[in-house]
Amino acid sequence: MSTATGETVRFDPAPEGLRGTLRVPADKALSHRAALFGAMSSGAVRVRNYLDAADTNSTLAAVAALGASVERHGPGELTIRGVGLHGPRETAAPIDVGNSGTLLRFLPGWLAAQPGRSWTIDGDESIRRRPIDRVAIPLEQMGARIEARDGRLSPFTVHGTELQGIEYELPVASAQVKTCVLMAGLNASGETTVVEPVPTRDHTERMLVGAGAPLRRDGRRLSVSPVERLTLDAVDVPGDPSSTAFMVAAALLVPGSRVRLEDANANWTRIGFLRIAQRMGARIEGELEPVGAFAPSEPITALDVAHAPLHGTVVEGDEIPLAIDELPLVALLACFAEGETVVRDAQEMRVKEVDRIDAVVDGLRGLGADIEGTPDGFVVRGSGGLRGGRISSRGDHRIAMLGAIAGVASREGVEVEGMDAAGVTYPGFTADLASLLAR
Repeated sequence: MSTATGETVRFDPAPEGLRGTLRVPADKALSHRAALFGAMSSGAVRVRNYLDAADTNSTLAAVAALGASVERHGPGELTIRGVGLHGPRETAAPIDVGNSGTLLRFLPGWLAAQPGRSWTIDGDESIRRRPIDRVAIPLEQMGARIEARDGRLSPFTVHGTELQGIEYELPVASAQVKTCVLMAGLNASGETTVVEPVPTRDHTERMLVGAGAPLRRDGRRLSVSPVERLTLDAVDVPGDPSSTAFMVAAALLVPGSRVRLEDANANWTRIGFLRIAQRMGARIEGELEPVGAFAPSEPITALDVAHAPLHGTVVEGDEIPLAIDELPLVALLACFAEGETVVRDAQEMRVKEVDRIDAVVDGLRGLGADIEGTPDGFVVRGSGGLRGGRISSRGDHRIAMLGAIAGVASREGVEVEGMDAAGVTYPGFTADLASLLAR
C-alpha cells in the first residue's frame, strides 16, 4: 500500500493476506450518546474510550457550548459534568454539528423542551442538504416550534416550549428519530411512546435504563415518562461494529487472511452485517449477543475472521436497519461471491451523507463490478472479484473506506479520491489497515 499527496490514496492488492490482531476504534454511536446523556445528567460522568473523530468531537463542542464541562484526561478519557435535563444555556452563535447527522437529529429532542430559550443549529454543506422533517414532525406534534430553511433544512432554529407526551409510530425505522422523541419525552408532560416498524439499534434504551430513566419496552413499543434527573454511571465505549466491519470484509476477501479483532461491540442490533456475511459463507467466530437480548450494558467480544469463499444472498426487510451503514460492504462482498446478491428495502441509503446507493453502484462499477442500482437497493452478480481502478469517496467516510478495502482485494489496486473523509469516524483507518498488511 502506498499513499499519494493530498486526498488521493492508492491501495495495492494484498496477495499475501491480512494477519494480526487489532483493537478497533471506539463506537461512534455510543460516543455521541455518552456525551449527550452525560450533558443531560446531574453530576459528573466518566467516559472511557471515547471516539476521537470529527463527528464525535462536534458533539463534545456542542455540549460544551450548552454549558456542560468537558475535561480530557488522556486519549479517549473524559469527564463530562452535565447541566441536567433542564439546564442547557442559550448560545449566541449557532451550534455547529459539523458533518454529524446523528447530532443534527438528537439535539432538537433535548432543546425543544426548554421553555423560553432558543437555539440555531447548523452544519457543513452535507448537513445543509439533509432534511430534518423526520424529527421536526413528531416534535411539533408534541408542541415544539421549529423554524427551518425552506421549511425542512439547516440552519434551523428550535424554540423551546412546554411539550406534551404523544404516541408516535415511526414511518421509517430510525434509531436517530427514536432517540430524539425519547429525549423530548424525558421533559414532556405525560407518557411518550415510540412504536418502531422494525427493531433499530438500541443503545439509547440501554443507556437511559442505566441512567435511571423510567423506560418501558413492550415489543416494538418504547415508552418513557418525565423525570427530574438522569444519573449516568461511568461509560466504557466498546469498539464500533461499523468500523469493525471494514476489517472483517478485508479478511474475508483476501486469500490467506486471518485476523483477530478485539473489543468489538456484539450488540445484536449492530451486528446485522456479521449475520449477513455468515449467511454468505463467512468464517467469523465470536460470542455474539442473541437476537432480542437486552441489558443496560453493551456486550463485548473478540472476532476471529478468516478468508472464505462466499455465495450470494438476499438482504431485505427487518435486516436493513440493523446493517444500514454496512450495506456498501455487502455490495463489495457480493462482487467476490458466487451467484447473485440482492439488497432491497434500503431506500434509507439515499439520505445519508451522500446518496449511498448511487455512490456504491457507480463506484464499484468503475472498478469492474457487475452491479445495478434499484430505487431501494442494488443487485450484484458475482464476477469473481474486481479489476481495480479509481473511486471517489464523494466526501463520504464509508465510501472512502469501501474503496480502500476494494483496493487490497482487487487484482490491480484502487486509488481513492477523498480518502481523508474516513477521519469523520475512523481517523486511524489507513494505519490500522497497513498494520494488518505488514508481515
